[in-house]
Amino acid sequence: MTLTKSKGFSAILLSLVMVVPLSVQATVVEVRTVLGNFVVNLYDETTPKTVENFLSYVNSGEYANSVVHRTQANFVMQAGGFTYNNVFPPTAIQTSAAVENEPALSNVRGTIAMAKVGGNVNSATSQWFINVSNNAANLDVQNGGFTVFGQVLGNGMEIVDAIANTPNFDYGAPFTTIPLRDFTSTDKSAGTVPTDSNLVIITDIVIINDAVVTNPSLNPAANTLLAASTENASNDSDSGGSMGTLLVSLLAAVACRRRLHKV
Repeated sequence: MTLTKSKGFSAILLSLVMVVPLSVQATVVEVRTVLGNFVVNLYDETTPKTVENFLSYVNSGEYANSVVHRTQANFVMQAGGFTYNNVFPPTAIQTSAAVENEPALSNVRGTIAMAKVGGNVNSATSQWFINVSNNAANLDVQNGGFTVFGQVLGNGMEIVDAIANTPNFDYGAPFTTIPLRDFTSTDKSAGTVPTDSNLVIITDIVIINDAVVTNPSLNPAANTLLAASTENASNDSDSGGSMGTLLVSLLAAVACRRRLHKV
């Protein structure tokens, strides 16, 4: 069957668009830390694969007793990769297969996104981060764009900011900027081993609302930079190809002219 565009079809389509919201918000989780709790609304409909992946770790308890292993003021707070089992450094979380990248939303302040391996677009597993600042210009386009899949609600960013501003220390990769409470450079120099009283521990992440629609008033910012970046790269490639073809043609013409002169 061949579909043709008609006024009637367009009217029906328009009415459907007006009735059905573009982005229905769903699952709400609470991230419980030793410095306070904060609530995150997940974008189930916009980034379904990423939310499903994240919730698989939540439901399996993998995030219980995990640690915030990376902080950088005015950038990110990162966790989800390691747990503390009375041994320092923390132990890596057992991860499942990587999830497909879904870079539809923008990495603005207060959003939660998946961390990835550098140079590998579809490499996100368990690690996630909170954007402490508006990182759109960088993270919306870097490495295929980082998938934003939720947003911190209410005054939750006060807790995130407190964690992000906790002094961090270098214990070698991947703990080069691990935040430690009640810990000093003197302690580190003396060889004092950090314990649970120093680490920023996430005691658990739990689902507090699994309704189909939650916080429908949220209006997440779309990632418009990635498409623009891809389009510019394509245009540059096309321009480069055109210029290359033109250059080859000119060189051929010059060579031909030289041959004619030689004869």
